[in-house]
Amino acid sequence: MLEVKNLTVRFGNTTIINDISFSVSPGQWLMVVGPNGAGKTTIISAVSRAVPYTGQVLFDGTDVQRRKSRELAQCMGVLSQSHYVGYGFTVEEVIRLGRYAHAPGLLTGGRDDGEKKVLDAIEKTGLESCLRQSVLTLSGGELQRTFLAQVFAQDPRLLILDEPTNHLDLVYQKQVFHLVQEWVKEPGRAVISVVHDLSLARAYGTHALLMQKGRIVSVGPVEKVMTPEHLNAVYSMDVFAWMQNLYGQWKTLS
Repeated sequence: MLEVKNLTVRFGNTTIINDISFSVSPGQWLMVVGPNGAGKTTIISAVSRAVPYTGQVLFDGTDVQRRKSRELAQCMGVLSQSHYVGYGFTVEEVIRLGRYAHAPGLLTGGRDDGEKKVLDAIEKTGLESCLRQSVLTLSGGELQRTFLAQVFAQDPRLLILDEPTNHLDLVYQKQVFHLVQEWVKEPGRAVISVVHDLSLARAYGTHALLMQKGRIVSVGPVEKVMTPEHLNAVYSMDVFAWMQNLYGQWKTLS
């Protein structure tokens, strides 16, 4: 599905991503992990053409640089960690904007199944009760679910998430990751997520890409990447001991 070859990103004289290569196949959920400044968000920004780069990003064998923006949006959907909304659109209007890549008009259905995609997205995210509500009145969790529904309505094959639950309460973290987990089970779909929480990466990812200072330390199945040896070297601490200590405190309450 996605193949990244010799990807390099530079801003002025600073190299942010240094000659990395990896691939994502249907059914995979790739977790991009690593400390601050490792280049995690820059990777997905390059894949989605949000920043200039050298190297190649291929989707189904075609260089994404050769695809029109609308065509690329039919293949890839991006969900960021936060959203600035300065308009009073309703929840339903924001969700329907997900069909823009498939539609001849801004809020009109283009393909025969467009309306079904919108209704399915609303049902999956449980937003039926607030469709007429202004997005300006939503909580952080409701707003993130609204934009997740928008991406679901977009119906891409590759879903790209940049810290999708970074500012959300635990209940909303669980909701978002569960929804994405169910979404990727459909044939022909894959997910790339940037995450800081190693527990979430381990719990939901099928594969992982561990970064440090713009380079890949390890990439592959999550259990082979997120090992004590790899994590301790990247984070300069005993990650497993720290995690066990944190979660061990809860055992005394059971």
